[in-house]
Amino acid sequence: MSFNINELAKKIWDYHHVHHKLEKVDCILALGSNDLRVAERGARLFLDGLAPLLIFSGGVGKLTPASWNKPEAEMFADVAIKMGVPKDKILIENKSTNTGENILFTMDLLKEKGLNPESFIVVQKPYMERRSFATFKKHLPDKKLIVTSPQISFDNYPNEMLSKDMIINIMVGDLQRIKIYPAKGFQIPQDIPDDVWSAYEKLVKAGYTEHIVKN
Repeated sequence: MSFNINELAKKIWDYHHVHHKLEKVDCILALGSNDLRVAERGARLFLDGLAPLLIFSGGVGKLTPASWNKPEAEMFADVAIKMGVPKDKILIENKSTNTGENILFTMDLLKEKGLNPESFIVVQKPYMERRSFATFKKHLPDKKLIVTSPQISFDNYPNEMLSKDMIINIMVGDLQRIKIYPAKGFQIPQDIPDDVWSAYEKLVKAGYTEHIVKN
């Protein structure tokens, strides 16, 4: 095989971005993960005045670092508070373990608080923007949704928690889910261009299968 792995990965990286324009909303919802840069992005948007409420959602997931001694949402909240977000402007949902649960458990929490926001900015890792959009719209089709992520390029995104190979494996797995999950009722359908799916197939052949759903 003579595939250019980096070029193929960038094609899928670009596809996963939905390129939504930011505007003021009722609340910001940052989805938990092993990447604290998502928390920083959510906090910065709050501090920039894009919403009066900041929600962090996430329990202990498959990729949660063993070194973290509390749920992802609580780790994210710590980051936001250090950046200057007032504690009373933060809600924490710390039980969810996947994107669907992030949404459903957060809506349960909002209901408990007597809140019914109509518009959201969802903050996610760059390579999970599209899947988050498709999942959110499946569960809450009537809510206004803007999806964003840390503004970092593919080449600069790997860090001590996320190697480039790990990122490519996750991107490949998420693209597969975007294709197969609508039939399972988990997401709304998303068009996948032929060249993007071709990149997926080549990366699978190259061995990037760690996050593939086995049939």
